[in-house]
Formats: sequence, structure tokens, C-alpha cells
Amino acid sequence: MLRLAGARLLDDRDYPAVRAILAADPVGSCMVSARVEVAGLDPWRLGGELWAADSRTSRSGRVQGLCFSGPNLVPLRGNASALRSFADRALRKQRSCSSLVGPAEQVLGLWDELSGEWGPAREIRHDQPLMALDGQPSLSPDPLVRAVRPDELDRYLPAAIAMFIEEVGVDPRAGDGGASYRARVAELIAGGRAFARFEGGEVVFKAEIGALSTSVGQIQGVWVHPERRGHGIGTAGTAAVVNRLVRGMGRTASLYVNAYNLPALASYRKIGFGQVGRYATVLF
Repeated sequence: MLRLAGARLLDDRDYPAVRAILAADPVGSCMVSARVEVAGLDPWRLGGELWAADSRTSRSGRVQGLCFSGPNLVPLRGNASALRSFADRALRKQRSCSSLVGPAEQVLGLWDELSGEWGPAREIRHDQPLMALDGQPSLSPDPLVRAVRPDELDRYLPAAIAMFIEEVGVDPRAGDGGASYRARVAELIAGGRAFARFEGGEVVFKAEIGALSTSVGQIQGVWVHPERRGHGIGTAGTAAVVNRLVRGMGRTASLYVNAYNLPALASYRKIGFGQVGRYATVLF
């Protein structure tokens, strides 16, 4: 069993304890739960590592603190001591994650520990309401929003790229010409998790289910063509994705949004979303 600076690398023997932590906050832990439910805790299958904050030689059926280290660094639970142990472990190797994201208290606390070595961040989003809806939307879904077909990838991709640049602030085609981002979008489409409204062959609304656990689906990448904004297309379109999640998949719909994005917050509340937590994101 590998240990570094107090943080313990979890393996499949810890699966019951990890599942108990994730089940205690199914909305907040959706991104990690979606991976664990499919892959278990083996790092190769998981696409990352799960860390606990303890360094005990024996397991008592409980895990102190929990952090996922992969494409993103996601601290889900842990006090100040736990966050220091996660930082110590993260700093033993060169940063490879593109962001810190998760519950605000843990993300901002972990960043306090990491910023001296990993800073400055490109952007810090301190306040992102985490919202959920486990019933039908409060307004009629857009009937023209549907799942994107695999043969529509090339028509869908420009809207996905435009959304990414607008939301994240970088071009997803940088580095490899867009091959990895194209593959990710194609994967979402193949899984029936990309939705759009097409008009004249052009995407005017899009959204995706970025993470899908057995109980929660996290909506991401909500985007409306700039020329069509302000007409309710985004609200009705998001309601259609919620309808698909709740009625079609039997999941709770969730998403998180920047607190300063007042139009988006008003739109989501109109659909019926309520705030259940607070996320934060540190972007590199």
C-alpha cells in the first residue's frame, strides 16, 4: 500500500467506504461517482487516483477525507489537515490537472496550500451555486431539442468549441489541433448525452450531460447561439435536457453556474432548480 506525506492511495479494498462517502452527497460527488461506479478504484481503469487523508496501516471501514486526482483535481471531503496532506501528495509530481473543482470550501482550502507552487491561477471562480432538480421542469421543454446523432458531429462541433472558448477562456483545439476534444464530444454523442436544437443545419442551442452516475446527471456546456439569446431558447432547451434526465433516465438533474451569471441563475430557477451546495473552480 503506497503512502506519501500522510495521503493514502485507495484501492478496491476501500470501495465500500468510498461509496458510502459518495452516496452521502450524490449531487456534489457526481463527477467522481460516475467514474467510480464504472471503474472501481484501480487507477488505470479510473483514469486517476483516489486519495484518503489518513495513513493508517489498517482499514477501519472509514475513509478520512477524499480527493480525486486525474484530469481535474477534485477534493470532495476533508478538514484543513486533510487538505494539507492532499497538497503534499500533489506537489510530489508536476501538475498535470487542468483545474481544481468541487465543493468550494475544499477547493479554496486546497488552493491555499498549492498556490505557492502552482500559482498564479489563470482564473479563480470562488462562488458557483450547485443546483439540482429531481422532478419535472416547471416550464414546457423545447420539443425541438433532441439527442445529437453520430453523423452530426461535424455540425455540432463548432458550437461545442464556441461554448468552450466562451466558458473556459481557452481554445480546446490548442495543443493537438482539437483531436482530443473532438474525441470527447464524439464520445458524448455516442452515449446519447449531447443535445441540440438545429435550425437550417446550424446549432442554435446545445447542452451535454457531462457526468452520469446511477442517481445524478450533471448538465454542462449550455450554450445558445449569440444571435438567438434573450428569447428563452436556453431555458426551454435546458428544460428538455432536464426532462430527459428525470423522465428518461431516472436521475436527478444537476449543474453548477457562476454566481455572477445572473441571467443563467434566473433561467435555472425558472426551470425549477434549487441550490444544494456551492462549488469553486481554479483554472490553469
